[in-house]
Amino acid sequence: MSSKKLERVIETRIPNSFGEFELIYYKDVEGMESPLALVFGQVSGKHEVLTRIHSECFTGEVLGSLRCDCGDQLLESLRLISEAKAGVLIYLRQEGRGIGLLDKLKAYKLQDEGYDTVDANIALGHEPDEREYTSAALILEDLKVNSVRLLTNNPSKIASLENLGIPVVGKYSLNPQVTRENISYLQTKVSRMGHDFILGKFEN
Repeated sequence: MSSKKLERVIETRIPNSFGEFELIYYKDVEGMESPLALVFGQVSGKHEVLTRIHSECFTGEVLGSLRCDCGDQLLESLRLISEAKAGVLIYLRQEGRGIGLLDKLKAYKLQDEGYDTVDANIALGHEPDEREYTSAALILEDLKVNSVRLLTNNPSKIASLENLGIPVVGKYSLNPQVTRENISYLQTKVSRMGHDFILGKFEN
């Protein structure tokens, strides 16, 4: 694992429609980022903890954009963790697959001109996906989680965690609702990024 270090800043109770979570705010000791963990139930010392590693999406989660499935994935993950009676959602500040909000909006403009999400990122001088998961691994270590069942459609996320020393003993896909606005985005995830989920029928 890299030399990155995180410290806990504050912990507080967050009740929501799925139950009561503990929110832990972490800070990179170099002050570069502030990842969060939402913890439900008892996870310390546990194996096969249901876990979602979720990257920030202002447009999908706050503005309700239909261009992606991020908001739906966030809510579905919280629901599943609550139903499991224990689990962790790690929220990483990696907007736009790590390129930041401004360049994500520039990528949206290119997508409206016919680029897919991969080519739009490349046209802006970025990799298709610039996210990294060291902070997630450090948080799981801090929480003393021994192994995880990961809520993800992304095989590269599993590989990244395992390379960082986190045992992934199971994977659960989050199948999206396909709409007119997100179908191209979802097709690109499957065909060009290797995501593993059932691409259902188109819904108007």
